[in-house]
Amino acid sequence: MTDLGQHLHRRTLLAGTAAATGVLAAAPGAAGLVRRRLTLTSGVQSGDVTTHGAVLWARASGRGRLVAEVVSGRRRHRVRGAWATGSSDHTARLALDRLAPGREYAVRLGFEDEHGVLGETQTATFRTGSLHEAATSFVWTGDTCGQGWGINPDLGGLIGYRAMHETRPDFFVHAGDTIYADGPIAASVTEPDGQVWRNLVTEEVSKVAETLGEFRGRHRYTLLDENVRAFYADTPVVAQWDDHETTNNWYPGEILEDPRYTQERRVDVLARRARQAWQEYQPIAAPARRGLSHDSGFAPARIYRKVERGGHLDVFCLDMRTHKDPNTAGLEPDGTRLLGAEQVDWLIREVRCSRATWKVISADLPLGLVVPDGQLAQEGLANGDPGAPLGKEQEIAAVLAAFKRHGVRNVVWITADVHYCAAHHYSPDRAGFTDFDPFWEFVAGPIAAGTFGPSDLDGTFGPEVVFRKHAATPNESPRHGNQFFGHVDIARDGRLTVSLRDLSGVVLFSRELEPED
Repeated sequence: MTDLGQHLHRRTLLAGTAAATGVLAAAPGAAGLVRRRLTLTSGVQSGDVTTHGAVLWARASGRGRLVAEVVSGRRRHRVRGAWATGSSDHTARLALDRLAPGREYAVRLGFEDEHGVLGETQTATFRTGSLHEAATSFVWTGDTCGQGWGINPDLGGLIGYRAMHETRPDFFVHAGDTIYADGPIAASVTEPDGQVWRNLVTEEVSKVAETLGEFRGRHRYTLLDENVRAFYADTPVVAQWDDHETTNNWYPGEILEDPRYTQERRVDVLARRARQAWQEYQPIAAPARRGLSHDSGFAPARIYRKVERGGHLDVFCLDMRTHKDPNTAGLEPDGTRLLGAEQVDWLIREVRCSRATWKVISADLPLGLVVPDGQLAQEGLANGDPGAPLGKEQEIAAVLAAFKRHGVRNVVWITADVHYCAAHHYSPDRAGFTDFDPFWEFVAGPIAAGTFGPSDLDGTFGPEVVFRKHAATPNESPRHGNQFFGHVDIARDGRLTVSLRDLSGVVLFSRELEPED
C-alpha cells in the first residue's frame, strides 16, 4: 500500500460495514420483532474546526438521534446530539467544545432509533488548531456542479475533490456556490468537440430549485459522489454561500423574470428556502440571530464568522449576499451595501484584534474583477471605473483603510466565483484609492463546473495580474482539466506558500510570502 493509501485508510475509516455487522436488529423488549437499523445516507462531516471546538454532521435514513463517540489518543467519550427528523431532512449537527488544541480526533458517528439501537456508523477525523506556532495547511475552491456539468461516472465522478484530498490539508474552505440550484443537470451533454458528457441525475436536479425539497435535493446530489464523501470524512469544511445556492446574481428584494421559475419568483422566498437547506447540509455552527430583522426572510444563523486555527492562522469568512443592495452600475457616490455596516465593523474589529500571524479573508466575490450582471449592472463590487471608490467599493475601501490605520499586517484574500484561477497583487502605487497597504488576492475555481475567464480588472485598488489560467472557450467542460483549487501551506516559522493547482493537482503557480512584524 502506498503512503497515501495508508493515510487514507487510517484517517477515513469509513465504517460502511453494515452488511458485515447487520442492518437488521431485534428491538429491545419486542420478541420476534425485527427493525431495520438506521443508515448514513450522505457520509459524515466535520466543520468549523478551531483550536477548541468542532461541528459534526450526518444524515440518517429515518428519524434518529445523532450519537458521536469521540476518540483522541486514549481518551474516549460519547456525546448525544439532536434528533434528526423530517423537519431537517433527517440531517443533524452536533457541536463539540472543550477540545484540546493541536490534537487528532476520530469521531464515530451514527444514529440511534427510538429504541436506542445504533445504526450504521462512519468516522470523521480532524485535527484542532494548535495554540502554538505550528505548521498548518488548507485548500480552497468554489463552484460545484455548475453549468450542467454534474457527477460523471465515466471520469470517476468529482475528481477535483480527490485531488484536494491527496494534498492532505488540515481543512477545506468552500468559498461559495456549493450547489447550482439554478442550473438543471441533464443525463447527457454533447460537448463542442462531439464528445458526450454523461451525468448521474436525480429528480431534484432536473429543474431549477424552487421548493425546499428541491434545494435539499441539490445538496444530497453532491454527496452522492464518493470523492466528496471521502474528502469530507477526512477534512473539516469551512463553508460559505454565494449566489448559486439560490439563483444567479441574486440580491434581497429581487423579483425574477426567468420563465423557468413557474412556482415562485420572489427571491426573498427562494433565498429563505435555499438558506435553510444550505444550513441543514453544512457542518456550520449556528450562532444567535445578529443584525437580521424579523422580516428579512432569512434563517437566524449568521454566515460571516471567524475560524481560529491557532498561532499562525485565523480565517475570516464573509457573507457578500445577505446584506447586498441591488445590482446597479455601481457608480453611486454615496455608496451602497455589499457587506452591511455590522459586518464591516465586525471584520475590522476581529482582524485588528487577531493575534494570528496570518489573517486570511475568504470572500465569495473578488475585489478587483469586474463581474457584470447583464449589460449595465454589476454583480460584484468592482464597477470598471478606475478612480475613487464608488457604490459597493466604498465598504471595501473603509476596510482596507482601517487595516492600514491600525497597523494590521499579513492579510491575504482568497476567493473563487469567476471560474478561473489567478494571482492578483494590489498596491496603492497603481490605484485610484491609495489609503491602504499592499496585499495579495488569490482566485481558485471552479472545482466541478464550466470554466470561463478572464475578467476585466478595475483599477480602483490597483490590482496587477501576476498569474492567471482560464478557459480557451466559455463554459469549457471539466474534461479538459481546467478546474482549479488553491493550496496554502504555512511553515512552522510562519512562511506562507500559496499554490494554484489544476484538476490533477499539478502546481500551476506558487508564491512564498514572508510574514511582516
